[in-house]
Amino acid sequence: MPANRRTTLKDLARELGVSTATISNAFNRPDQLSPALRERILGTAKRLGYGGPDAKARSLRTGRSRIIAVILAESLTYSLNDAVASEFLSGVAEVLDNRGHTLLLLSSRQTQAQIPGSASMADGFIVYGLIPSLALLESLPSQSPLVSVDFDIAGRPTVHVDNEAACHAIAAHALRTPAKRPGIINLRLTATPLNGRISSDHRLLPPERTITRSRLSGFHRALGEAGVDTEQVPMWNIEENTFEVCAPVISEILDLPASERPDLLLCMSDRIALTVVTMAEQRGLRIPEDLRITGFDGIAEGQYRAPRLTTVRQNSVEKGRIAARIILGLAPAEPSLLATELLIADSCP
Repeated sequence: MPANRRTTLKDLARELGVSTATISNAFNRPDQLSPALRERILGTAKRLGYGGPDAKARSLRTGRSRIIAVILAESLTYSLNDAVASEFLSGVAEVLDNRGHTLLLLSSRQTQAQIPGSASMADGFIVYGLIPSLALLESLPSQSPLVSVDFDIAGRPTVHVDNEAACHAIAAHALRTPAKRPGIINLRLTATPLNGRISSDHRLLPPERTITRSRLSGFHRALGEAGVDTEQVPMWNIEENTFEVCAPVISEILDLPASERPDLLLCMSDRIALTVVTMAEQRGLRIPEDLRITGFDGIAEGQYRAPRLTTVRQNSVEKGRIAARIILGLAPAEPSLLATELLIADSCP
Protein backbone atom coordinates (compact mmCIF):
# COMPACT_ATOMS: atom_id res chain seq x y z
CA MET A 1 0.00 0.00 0.00
CA PRO A 2 1.51 3.42 -0.94
CA ALA A 3 2.79 5.32 2.11
CA ASN A 4 0.65 8.37 1.40
CA ARG A 5 -2.62 6.44 0.98
CA ARG A 6 -5.01 6.29 3.88
CA THR A 7 -5.75 2.82 5.30
CA THR A 8 -9.29 1.70 4.47
CA LEU A 9 -11.66 -0.84 6.00
CA LYS A 10 -10.86 -3.26 3.18
CA ASP A 11 -7.11 -2.82 3.72
CA LEU A 12 -7.45 -3.72 7.39
CA ALA A 13 -9.69 -6.71 6.65
CA ARG A 14 -7.15 -7.99 4.09
CA GLU A 15 -4.28 -7.52 6.57
CA LEU A 16 -6.09 -9.49 9.28
CA GLY A 17 -7.74 -12.07 7.04
CA VAL A 18 -11.24 -11.31 8.29
CA SER A 19 -14.38 -9.86 6.72
CA THR A 20 -15.15 -6.14 6.62
CA ALA A 21 -18.24 -6.90 8.74
CA THR A 22 -16.00 -8.29 11.48
CA ILE A 23 -13.91 -5.11 11.40
CA SER A 24 -17.06 -3.02 11.62
CA ASN A 25 -18.31 -5.07 14.58
CA ALA A 26 -15.05 -4.48 16.45
CA PHE A 27 -15.77 -0.74 16.40
CA ASN A 28 -19.56 -0.66 16.49
CA ARG A 29 -20.83 -3.92 18.03
CA PRO A 30 -18.11 -5.23 20.35
CA ASP A 31 -20.52 -7.74 21.95
CA GLN A 32 -20.49 -9.69 18.65
CA LEU A 33 -16.78 -10.59 18.93
CA SER A 34 -14.56 -12.36 21.41
CA PRO A 35 -12.40 -9.97 23.49
CA ALA A 36 -9.24 -11.49 22.00
CA LEU A 37 -10.33 -10.96 18.39
CA ARG A 38 -11.53 -7.43 19.05
CA GLU A 39 -8.23 -6.58 20.78
CA ARG A 40 -6.25 -7.96 17.82
CA ILE A 41 -8.33 -5.93 15.34
CA LEU A 42 -8.04 -2.69 17.31
CA GLY A 43 -4.32 -3.19 17.86
CA THR A 44 -3.67 -3.72 14.13
CA ALA A 45 -5.93 -0.78 13.27
CA LYS A 46 -3.91 1.47 15.55
CA ARG A 47 -0.62 0.27 14.06
CA LEU A 48 -1.86 0.95 10.51
CA GLY A 49 -3.43 4.30 11.40
CA TYR A 50 -7.01 3.20 10.82
CA GLY A 51 -9.37 5.19 13.06
CA GLY A 52 -12.60 3.28 12.45
CA PRO A 53 -15.51 3.30 9.99
CA ASP A 54 -16.41 6.70 8.58
CA ALA A 55 -19.44 7.79 10.60
CA LYS A 56 -20.60 10.28 7.99
CA ALA A 57 -20.41 7.72 5.20
CA ARG A 58 -22.21 5.13 7.29
CA SER A 59 -24.94 7.61 8.15
CA LEU A 60 -25.48 8.50 4.50
CA ARG A 61 -25.48 4.83 3.49
CA THR A 62 -27.80 3.51 6.21
CA GLY A 63 -29.78 6.59 7.22
CA ARG A 64 -28.68 5.88 10.80
CA SER A 65 -26.23 7.88 12.88
CA ARG A 66 -26.01 5.42 15.84
CA ILE A 67 -26.48 8.44 18.09
CA ILE A 68 -29.05 8.41 20.90
CA ALA A 69 -29.94 11.75 22.49
CA VAL A 70 -30.88 12.06 26.15
CA ILE A 71 -32.81 15.26 26.82
CA LEU A 72 -32.42 16.25 30.45
CA ALA A 73 -34.87 18.40 32.37
CA GLU A 74 -32.03 20.08 34.23
CA SER A 75 -28.78 21.70 33.13
CA LEU A 76 -25.92 19.42 32.11
CA THR A 77 -23.85 20.59 35.09
CA TYR A 78 -26.62 19.77 37.55
CA SER A 79 -27.41 16.40 35.96
CA LEU A 80 -23.80 15.22 35.97
CA ASN A 81 -23.36 16.21 39.63
CA ASP A 82 -26.71 14.86 40.86
CA ALA A 83 -26.34 11.32 42.22
CA VAL A 84 -29.66 10.06 40.87
CA ALA A 85 -29.32 11.59 37.39
CA SER A 86 -25.70 10.49 37.01
CA GLU A 87 -26.61 6.89 37.92
CA PHE A 88 -29.40 6.97 35.34
CA LEU A 89 -26.98 8.23 32.67
CA SER A 90 -24.51 5.52 33.64
CA GLY A 91 -27.14 2.87 32.93
CA VAL A 92 -27.97 4.43 29.55
CA ALA A 93 -24.28 4.70 28.60
CA GLU A 94 -23.59 1.08 29.56
CA VAL A 95 -26.14 -0.25 27.07
CA LEU A 96 -25.18 2.19 24.31
CA ASP A 97 -21.48 1.38 24.73
CA ASN A 98 -22.14 -2.34 24.44
CA ARG A 99 -24.10 -1.77 21.23
CA GLY A 100 -21.68 0.65 19.60
CA HIS A 101 -23.89 3.73 19.92
CA THR A 102 -22.93 7.26 20.92
CA LEU A 103 -24.64 9.21 23.71
CA LEU A 104 -25.62 12.82 22.99
CA LEU A 105 -26.56 14.86 26.08
CA LEU A 106 -28.93 17.79 25.66
CA SER A 107 -30.56 20.00 28.27
CA SER A 108 -34.07 21.39 28.04
CA ARG A 109 -32.58 24.51 29.63
CA GLN A 110 -31.01 25.28 26.26
CA THR A 111 -33.01 27.49 23.93
CA GLN A 112 -35.63 25.77 21.80
CA ALA A 113 -33.64 26.83 18.75
CA GLN A 114 -30.56 24.92 19.93
CA ILE A 115 -32.21 21.60 20.71
CA PRO A 116 -33.76 20.72 17.30
CA GLY A 117 -30.52 21.51 15.49
CA SER A 118 -28.44 19.27 17.74
CA ALA A 119 -31.13 16.59 17.90
CA SER A 120 -31.53 16.26 14.13
CA MET A 121 -28.63 13.81 14.00
CA ALA A 122 -30.07 11.43 16.64
CA ASP A 123 -31.72 8.08 15.85
CA GLY A 124 -33.88 8.24 18.99
CA PHE A 125 -34.57 10.19 22.15
CA ILE A 126 -34.72 9.44 25.87
CA VAL A 127 -36.42 12.28 27.76
CA TYR A 128 -35.57 12.32 31.47
CA GLY A 129 -37.41 14.31 34.12
CA LEU A 130 -39.98 17.09 34.13
CA ILE A 131 -39.42 19.07 30.93
CA PRO A 132 -40.50 22.71 31.46
CA SER A 133 -42.02 23.12 27.99
CA LEU A 134 -43.80 20.41 26.04
CA ALA A 135 -43.37 22.62 22.96
CA LEU A 136 -39.75 21.50 22.99
CA LEU A 137 -40.78 17.86 22.57
CA GLU A 138 -43.17 18.76 19.76
CA SER A 139 -40.20 20.18 17.83
CA LEU A 140 -38.45 16.79 17.71
CA PRO A 141 -38.79 14.55 14.62
CA SER A 142 -42.16 12.83 15.03
CA GLN A 143 -41.01 9.60 13.37
CA SER A 144 -38.09 9.05 15.76
CA PRO A 145 -38.34 6.56 18.64
CA LEU A 146 -38.83 8.29 22.00
CA VAL A 147 -38.94 7.01 25.58
CA SER A 148 -39.97 9.18 28.53
CA VAL A 149 -38.57 8.57 32.01
CA ASP A 150 -40.22 9.85 35.21
CA PHE A 151 -43.09 11.49 33.35
CA ASP A 152 -45.57 10.56 30.62
CA ILE A 153 -45.84 11.47 26.94
CA ALA A 154 -49.05 10.26 25.30
CA GLY A 155 -48.52 7.31 22.99
CA ARG A 156 -44.86 6.79 23.96
CA PRO A 157 -43.28 4.11 26.16
CA THR A 158 -42.42 5.20 29.70
CA VAL A 159 -40.09 4.08 32.48
CA HIS A 160 -41.13 4.70 36.08
CA VAL A 161 -40.50 3.38 39.56
CA ASP A 162 -43.45 2.53 41.81
CA ASN A 163 -43.64 6.06 43.26
CA GLU A 164 -47.12 5.89 44.78
CA ALA A 165 -46.65 2.48 46.39
CA ALA A 166 -43.17 3.36 47.64
CA CYS A 167 -44.30 6.60 49.28
CA HIS A 168 -47.29 4.87 50.83
CA ALA A 169 -44.96 2.25 52.32
CA ILE A 170 -42.49 4.73 53.81
CA ALA A 171 -45.20 7.02 55.17
CA ALA A 172 -47.10 4.06 56.65
CA HIS A 173 -43.89 2.97 58.38
CA ALA A 174 -43.28 6.48 59.76
CA LEU A 175 -46.86 6.80 61.01
CA ARG A 176 -46.68 3.60 63.06
CA THR A 177 -45.25 6.02 65.59
CA PRO A 178 -47.99 8.66 65.75
CA ALA A 179 -46.95 12.14 64.61
CA LYS A 180 -48.47 15.24 66.20
CA ARG A 181 -47.44 17.57 63.38
CA PRO A 182 -46.55 15.76 60.14
CA GLY A 183 -45.39 17.82 57.15
CA ILE A 184 -44.48 17.14 53.51
CA ILE A 185 -41.65 18.69 51.50
CA ASN A 186 -42.35 18.28 47.79
CA LEU A 187 -40.12 18.62 44.74
CA ARG A 188 -41.47 20.61 41.78
CA LEU A 189 -45.15 20.15 42.59
CA THR A 190 -46.59 23.55 41.63
CA ALA A 191 -47.52 24.70 38.14
CA THR A 192 -45.69 27.99 38.67
CA PRO A 193 -42.27 28.13 40.38
CA LEU A 194 -42.47 28.24 44.16
CA ASN A 195 -39.80 27.86 46.79
CA GLY A 196 -41.79 27.88 50.01
CA ARG A 197 -45.05 26.87 51.60
CA ILE A 198 -47.91 25.73 49.36
CA SER A 199 -51.27 27.38 49.91
CA SER A 200 -54.73 26.74 48.47
CA ASP A 201 -54.00 29.48 45.92
CA HIS A 202 -51.26 27.40 44.25
CA ARG A 203 -52.20 25.12 41.36
CA LEU A 204 -50.49 21.74 41.28
CA LEU A 205 -48.98 20.14 38.19
CA PRO A 206 -51.16 17.35 36.71
CA PRO A 207 -50.17 13.75 37.55
CA GLU A 208 -48.97 12.98 34.01
CA ARG A 209 -46.44 15.81 34.16
CA THR A 210 -44.65 14.95 37.40
CA ILE A 211 -43.87 11.95 39.59
CA THR A 212 -44.30 14.28 42.56
CA ARG A 213 -48.06 13.86 42.32
CA SER A 214 -47.74 10.08 42.56
CA ARG A 215 -45.48 10.41 45.57
CA LEU A 216 -47.90 12.83 47.20
CA SER A 217 -50.77 10.41 46.58
CA GLY A 218 -48.82 7.71 48.41
CA PHE A 219 -48.16 9.99 51.38
CA HIS A 220 -51.80 11.10 51.51
CA ARG A 221 -53.10 7.52 51.35
CA ALA A 222 -50.97 6.52 54.35
CA LEU A 223 -51.95 9.65 56.28
CA GLY A 224 -55.62 8.99 55.63
CA GLU A 225 -55.27 5.39 56.81
CA ALA A 226 -53.67 6.70 60.01
CA GLY A 227 -56.66 8.96 60.61
CA VAL A 228 -54.86 12.18 59.70
CA ASP A 229 -56.78 14.91 57.85
CA THR A 230 -54.53 15.55 54.85
CA GLU A 231 -56.03 19.02 54.41
CA GLN A 232 -54.41 19.96 57.71
CA VAL A 233 -50.94 18.65 56.79
CA PRO A 234 -48.71 21.57 55.73
CA MET A 235 -46.79 21.22 52.48
CA TRP A 236 -43.78 23.03 51.14
CA ASN A 237 -42.34 23.05 47.60
CA ILE A 238 -38.68 22.93 46.55
CA GLU A 239 -37.82 24.10 43.04
CA GLU A 240 -34.41 22.46 42.65
CA ASN A 241 -32.92 19.44 44.34
CA THR A 242 -29.81 21.20 45.67
CA PHE A 243 -28.71 22.27 49.14
CA GLU A 244 -28.64 25.93 48.15
CA VAL A 245 -32.26 25.94 46.96
CA CYS A 246 -33.53 23.66 49.75
CA ALA A 247 -31.90 25.59 52.61
CA PRO A 248 -34.13 28.73 52.71
CA VAL A 249 -37.32 26.65 52.73
CA ILE A 250 -36.02 24.27 55.39
CA SER A 251 -34.89 27.21 57.53
CA GLU A 252 -38.44 28.53 57.35
CA ILE A 253 -39.77 25.17 58.55
CA LEU A 254 -37.27 24.51 61.34
CA ASP A 255 -37.48 28.07 62.71
CA LEU A 256 -41.22 27.78 63.35
CA PRO A 257 -42.25 27.92 67.01
CA ALA A 258 -41.91 24.50 68.66
CA SER A 259 -45.71 24.17 68.84
CA GLU A 260 -45.95 24.56 65.03
CA ARG A 261 -42.74 22.91 63.86
CA PRO A 262 -43.32 19.46 62.30
CA ASP A 263 -42.18 16.44 64.29
CA LEU A 264 -42.23 14.30 61.10
CA LEU A 265 -41.11 15.45 57.66
CA LEU A 266 -41.83 13.27 54.64
CA CYS A 267 -39.34 14.45 51.99
CA MET A 268 -39.54 13.65 48.29
CA SER A 269 -35.79 13.27 47.80
CA ASP A 270 -32.75 12.27 49.81
CA ARG A 271 -31.11 15.60 49.02
CA ILE A 272 -34.00 17.43 50.68
CA ALA A 273 -33.97 15.03 53.63
CA LEU A 274 -30.20 15.32 54.12
CA THR A 275 -30.47 19.10 54.08
CA VAL A 276 -33.11 18.84 56.82
CA VAL A 277 -30.81 16.57 58.85
CA THR A 278 -27.88 18.98 58.55
CA MET A 279 -29.88 22.10 59.41
CA ALA A 280 -31.77 20.41 62.26
CA GLU A 281 -28.48 19.34 63.83
CA GLN A 282 -27.20 22.92 63.55
CA ARG A 283 -30.20 24.02 65.61
CA GLY A 284 -29.67 21.39 68.30
CA LEU A 285 -32.70 19.32 67.32
CA ARG A 286 -32.39 15.61 68.06
CA ILE A 287 -33.08 13.07 65.34
CA PRO A 288 -35.30 11.11 65.67
CA GLU A 289 -36.39 12.22 69.16
CA ASP A 290 -37.42 15.78 68.18
CA LEU A 291 -37.81 15.30 64.47
CA ARG A 292 -38.20 12.20 62.32
CA ILE A 293 -37.22 12.43 58.65
CA THR A 294 -37.72 10.25 55.57
CA GLY A 295 -36.26 10.61 52.08
CA PHE A 296 -36.55 9.07 48.62
CA ASP A 297 -33.85 7.80 46.22
CA GLY A 298 -31.42 5.78 48.33
CA ILE A 299 -28.29 7.73 47.40
CA ALA A 300 -25.05 6.52 48.98
CA GLU A 301 -24.51 9.67 51.04
CA GLY A 302 -27.68 9.06 53.01
CA GLN A 303 -26.48 5.59 54.05
CA TYR A 304 -22.88 6.51 54.90
CA ARG A 305 -23.43 9.41 57.29
CA ALA A 306 -24.94 9.37 60.79
CA PRO A 307 -27.83 9.35 61.39
CA ARG A 308 -28.50 7.02 58.46
CA LEU A 309 -31.47 8.06 56.40
CA THR A 310 -34.74 6.13 56.29
CA THR A 311 -35.58 6.22 52.61
CA VAL A 312 -36.78 4.45 49.47
CA ARG A 313 -34.04 3.09 47.25
CA GLN A 314 -34.69 3.23 43.51
CA ASN A 315 -32.37 1.53 41.02
CA SER A 316 -31.56 4.49 38.79
CA VAL A 317 -28.88 2.58 36.87
CA GLU A 318 -31.38 -0.11 35.87
CA LYS A 319 -33.88 2.60 34.93
CA GLY A 320 -31.30 3.93 32.48
CA ARG A 321 -30.57 0.47 31.11
CA ILE A 322 -34.26 -0.20 30.45
CA ALA A 323 -34.76 3.13 28.69
CA ALA A 324 -31.74 2.45 26.47
CA ARG A 325 -32.89 -1.08 25.64
CA ILE A 326 -36.31 0.20 24.62
CA ILE A 327 -34.91 2.96 22.40
CA LEU A 328 -32.59 0.46 20.65
CA GLY A 329 -35.41 -2.02 20.10
CA LEU A 330 -33.89 -4.56 22.49
CA ALA A 331 -36.96 -4.45 24.76
CA PRO A 332 -40.67 -3.96 23.96
CA ALA A 333 -41.81 -0.36 23.48
CA GLU A 334 -44.24 -0.50 26.38
CA PRO A 335 -44.55 1.02 29.87
CA SER A 336 -42.02 -0.30 32.39
CA LEU A 337 -42.46 -0.07 36.17
CA LEU A 338 -39.54 -0.84 38.50
CA ALA A 339 -39.94 -1.92 42.12
CA THR A 340 -38.22 -0.03 44.94
CA GLU A 341 -36.83 -1.01 48.35
CA LEU A 342 -37.72 0.49 51.74
CA LEU A 343 -34.61 1.20 53.83
CA ILE A 344 -35.38 1.71 57.51
CA ALA A 345 -32.62 3.47 59.41
CA ASP A 346 -31.85 6.00 62.15
CA SER A 347 -33.67 9.10 60.93
CA CYS A 348 -37.08 7.40 61.28
CA PRO A 349 -36.70 4.01 62.96
